[in-house]
Amino acid sequence: MIHVKTYNCLALNTVKGKVIIEGPISPETLACYDFDIGLEAFRPPAFQKKALIEIAGLDEGRIIVARNKDTIIGYVTFVYPDPMERWSEGKLENLLELGAIEVISNYRNCSIGKNLLKVAMMDDAMEDYIIITTEYYWHWDLKGTGLSVWDYRKMMEKMMNAGGLQYMATDDPEISSHPANCLMVRIGSRVDNDSIQQFDRLRFQNRLMY
Repeated sequence: MIHVKTYNCLALNTVKGKVIIEGPISPETLACYDFDIGLEAFRPPAFQKKALIEIAGLDEGRIIVARNKDTIIGYVTFVYPDPMERWSEGKLENLLELGAIEVISNYRNCSIGKNLLKVAMMDDAMEDYIIITTEYYWHWDLKGTGLSVWDYRKMMEKMMNAGGLQYMATDDPEISSHPANCLMVRIGSRVDNDSIQQFDRLRFQNRLMY
């Protein structure tokens, strides 16, 4: 599958100042930006920046960033699912996973997450993909936000809805291990029926539940 990436950009005025949301961006462009020290949810900022540069260089990899001047304050990634997850078993070339989304705490009430997803979906090529995200409550910053598990789940769903992702049921054991966990999906308008059926078989591998 040929992975077409069309750059899009959005200027967002926030109480913290003007934020540029753009992407997919190249590894070279990403390397030129600073990485805010508050972006540490997954690994130390310097290592996370290196990981994002590597993802941006992948054929299918997509990085959308939010930046204040030349400092990245948020990002979202799209990659093929991890080979260890069931979502890679079908070897669907048109299945991408929203692998990570992160915004520094100072900007969390500025609709950065929603707009990162909106910009990501501005690219017409996204209509060729099934986009998934797997949400697990143990990854959520419940302590930092002061939200309950269920309020955080509502917040995540609302944010994902901004990018067109909707809740879908699955019998995946890890997702099913807690009722707050969920699978959210966006099926592009040009995705063929065969791919959708293959994806449905990945969602439900226990025939008694299909």
